[in-house]
Amino acid sequence: MFDPKVAEMLLIGTKDTLYMTLVSTLFGYLLGLPFGVILNLTRKNGLHPNKIVYGIGDFICNIVRSIPFLILLILLIPFTRFIVGKSYGSTATIVPLVVCSAPYIARIVESSLNEVDEGVVEAAKAMGASTLQIIFKVLFVEARVSLFTGAVITTGLLLGYSAMSGTVGGGGLGDIAVRYGYYRWQADIMVVTVLLLIVIFQVIQNLGMYFSGRLDHRKKR
Repeated sequence: MFDPKVAEMLLIGTKDTLYMTLVSTLFGYLLGLPFGVILNLTRKNGLHPNKIVYGIGDFICNIVRSIPFLILLILLIPFTRFIVGKSYGSTATIVPLVVCSAPYIARIVESSLNEVDEGVVEAAKAMGASTLQIIFKVLFVEARVSLFTGAVITTGLLLGYSAMSGTVGGGGLGDIAVRYGYYRWQADIMVVTVLLLIVIFQVIQNLGMYFSGRLDHRKKR
């Protein structure tokens, strides 16, 4: 268990897991954030109601979110191979993680923005604010705590999915757990990988909740 090669393998696995989780979260938000804003704007009581646009976005979110991640990962193998040139490894796993997370993030963003008091939005409109000004100076500002908390939850979710991808050669700690803990019955390595995943998750969640509290000015009053 304390062999230098095993320690190095676990270190590389930890780096790969963090790489997959953080990069997929970043790209997931690059797609999911504007998607969620569009859903908020085009909903029934949004700034620009549009049944067709909202219906299409709502349908896409529901379809992708209803597919279990492992099945989605397998379905996207041809697309993943087209994007990164291969269908295995930590970089390849980022593709299905992003596809999986973007609709989830869109829902979180939509829900967070829906919580903003409509009176505040109406006041901004009455003062002549444009749609972009309302989005960036009203909606994002008022919903910043909920948005940040959603990002923390999403990061934790993708950490679990990145570990799950190890069953099909996704790399990272999940891959180590499967190869050594399941196929070779090396329980010590399995336990260590699980503990590392728990530690990473706790660090992400605790740091996220700390900074979320710092953003919430209501607690300072």
